[in-house]
Amino acid sequence: MFGIGFGELAVIVVIAILVFGPDKIPEMARQIARVLHQVRNMANNARDDLRGELGPAYQDLELRDLDPRRIVSKQIQEALAEIEQEEAVARAPKPLLAGEMPPYDDQAT
Repeated sequence: MFGIGFGELAVIVVIAILVFGPDKIPEMARQIARVLHQVRNMANNARDDLRGELGPAYQDLELRDLDPRRIVSKQIQEALAEIEQEEAVARAPKPLLAGEMPPYDDQAT
């Protein structure tokens, strides 16, 4: 979660207990949970509004898809897949045309 490991989380909890006292910690945890819930709802509403405005072509849109790093990565992956497909088609044996003789290598025997 947010790049925080168990050790860092334990240190944060100990500092919070020392600063705020053990009696205020449960109420603060509830408030933090409420804020996180509201932020999640706002993000979901923004995503739904964006989907609604863009139309049915973007119904599978996720907000993380708008990250420039993901966009560039996706474009590169699509380009590489396209190149691989073109190379596979080029390497595939071509069918013989009607009346065409199959290749014969007189040096092979």
